[in-house]
Amino acid sequence: MTNNISGTDDFAYYVPANDVLPSVTAKSAIVIEALTGRVLYSRNADALCYPASTTKIMTLIMALEKGNLDDVTKVSVNAADTEGSTVWLEYDERVRIRDLLYGMMLVSGNDAAAAIAEHYMGSSANYAEKMTNRAHELGAVHTNFRNVSGLPDPQHYTTARDLAMLTAYGYSIPGFEDIVSSKNHMMLREREPYNRDVENENILLWIYNGANGVKTGYTDDAGRCLVSAAKRNGIQLIAVVFDSLYMWNDSIAMLNYGFQNIEPVTVVEKGSKAAAVPVRGGSKKMVDLVAEDSVVLPKCKTDRDKYDVKYDVPDSLNAGIHRGDVVGNEIILYNGKQVASVSLIASESIERKSLFRLIYSLFT
Repeated sequence: MTNNISGTDDFAYYVPANDVLPSVTAKSAIVIEALTGRVLYSRNADALCYPASTTKIMTLIMALEKGNLDDVTKVSVNAADTEGSTVWLEYDERVRIRDLLYGMMLVSGNDAAAAIAEHYMGSSANYAEKMTNRAHELGAVHTNFRNVSGLPDPQHYTTARDLAMLTAYGYSIPGFEDIVSSKNHMMLREREPYNRDVENENILLWIYNGANGVKTGYTDDAGRCLVSAAKRNGIQLIAVVFDSLYMWNDSIAMLNYGFQNIEPVTVVEKGSKAAAVPVRGGSKKMVDLVAEDSVVLPKCKTDRDKYDVKYDVPDSLNAGIHRGDVVGNEIILYNGKQVASVSLIASESIERKSLFRLIYSLFT
């Protein structure tokens, strides 16, 4: 873990000798596969860095976990006067949380971020403290937020690894991908200039196949920062670059490298036998349980690790089973973490024995 925070003035740029992407200009970078957290490429990924407006990814996550996006909030003087990039909120106007989130993520409205924080926590400082606590709960323990927008602060930092992890978590939350992948959004406003169409500053959404997020950032101290994401063949990649000379080119190169080194594999075939369970009082003594659907998961081409499987099934069943009844679950794990599951169903129907057959079976 690097103690000094990366910045354009105090962090010497170098390319490790074994770096597979020497053309990448970012001082700190990482690409991960979102579902398993596999690291496909990294450079100084644990260096402490100023995240600039990529901070807003965590601001968004907290808001999505907290409340109804159709809630309406009233803009305070403090929010309206927030410095930096803006969506031109006016004091005392009422705005939907949904529109504030789009304004915050697409055009980096610091005023929108402040209004969201005040709505939920009373102040940006309170909200930022909760962001830090939540980040630590999610495993991003080298992260500390002092504000909700990414404005410069010596104690406001994260790492490429931490932010990639948090972003991957974001994609598991309903509404996250909808917002960060939107090219445009019409913000509904009650005052002039009334409704405002905002366009996403993330140009990868227009030029990169499968791009579906996430957030740009820049300050003098942080340099050019970008968290990008793309999804192909069901595989979701997250790339983070901090303090990059050419953040778009770096991110494209890293995502390309990621997709070149990972592929979808069928871990569970639909209809494959998973277990056999004893049946009490039936015309047959056992019933096979089979997978209701296939499970396709990403696999790194050079990854020696494999998926593990465990079964959640009953010790026995009573007769009167119908083919297709859901009886249990097949759970797929990667490095001990559950990444998928599929229902296990009865492969056939098994009727209850008649009273005569039950009595007969006792004496035979």
